[in-house]
Amino acid sequence: MKVVILHSEISSCASADEQDVLNQVEAVSSALRAMGHSSIALPFRLDLPDMSERLRSESCDIVFNLVETAGGQGRFIYLAPSLLDSLRMPYTGAGTEATFLSSNKLAAKRLLHAHRLRTPDWVSLTESSLKGPFPASSPFIVKSVWEHASVGLEEGSVVCSRDVDELRDEIRKRLEEIGAEGFAERYVDGREFNLSILAAKDGPEVLPPAEIEFVGFSVDKPRIVGYKAKWDEKAVEYRNTPRRFGFAGKDRPLLRALERNALRCWHLFQLRGYARVDYRVDRDGTPWILEINSNPCLSPDSGFTAATGEAGLGYEEVIRRIIGDTLRTG
Repeated sequence: MKVVILHSEISSCASADEQDVLNQVEAVSSALRAMGHSSIALPFRLDLPDMSERLRSESCDIVFNLVETAGGQGRFIYLAPSLLDSLRMPYTGAGTEATFLSSNKLAAKRLLHAHRLRTPDWVSLTESSLKGPFPASSPFIVKSVWEHASVGLEEGSVVCSRDVDELRDEIRKRLEEIGAEGFAERYVDGREFNLSILAAKDGPEVLPPAEIEFVGFSVDKPRIVGYKAKWDEKAVEYRNTPRRFGFAGKDRPLLRALERNALRCWHLFQLRGYARVDYRVDRDGTPWILEINSNPCLSPDSGFTAATGEAGLGYEEVIRRIIGDTLRTG
C-alpha cells in the first residue's frame, strides 16, 4: 500500500512535546517500510483547501493520522479526521466525533459523568459539577481544556481555594500558560495508572496496566505527572516518576476494574485502532478517570509502546493492527 503519514506541522520554535511527533513519523515510516509499504510524510496545515489538494494528489491507499495539533493548538486536532472524512479517505485512529470528544477534556468528563463512570468533579469559568457546598481548602488542579502532553501542568497547578469564585480566579491566572481555556479538577491524591488499548481481530485488547511511581516525593509535593516529568530529562520529576508493570496479587481486583472501565470508555467514545485511559486511584482504592487519549504517542520510548512491549508485541505488529482496524471498520 501507499500510506500518507499525516502529522502536526512543526515550527522552528516548537516545544519538546510538539517535536516528538517527528520521532513518531520516523518510527511509523520505518515499520511500514519493513512491512513492504511505501509512505510519505505530510505536515497538516490549517489551510484546508490546500491540504485537500495535497492529499488528493498523493493518491494513497490509507492515511496514518499522527496529527496532535494544528497551527500549534490542540483545539484543532479534530480538523484532520474531519477533512479526511470529507475526502472519503480511510485513516487510522479515532474518527472526528471521538477525537473531538476525547480531546476536549470537559466534553469527555460530561460524557463520562452521564454514563456513571467516575471522573473527578470539576469547575470551569461557566459551569460546575459540584453538588452541595464548596469544599473549602480541598485541593484542585488547574488544567487546559484542549492541550494534552501535560502542557501547563506544574507543581503550582494544584491550588486550594475558599470558594468557587476564588477557584475561578486561579483558572484565569493560568489561561496564558495552559492555552486560552481552562478548568479546575478535584485533585485525587493517590496512585496513577495508564491503561493502553490496542485493536485486535476479535476486538479491543487491554494491554498490561502501567503505574507511574512518585519516588522520593515529599509529603507536601503534589504527585502529578507535569510537563517536566514528561519532557525535561534533566528535571528531578522526570527521573523520579518511573513506570512499572509488575503488581502484587492484592492489586488484581483493582486492575480488573481498571481494565473493565477502559473497555467501557473504548466503546462509549467509539474509539478505533489504539487509545489510552489515564486514572488516579484514591486512598480508598476507588479509581477515577482523568482523561481519554484517542491518539496516544507512538514514539519508541512512549508509555503506549512500553505497554505493547510488555504484552510481547513488536512495533511492526502494533502498526499492522492499527491499520488493520481501519480497514475492517473504516
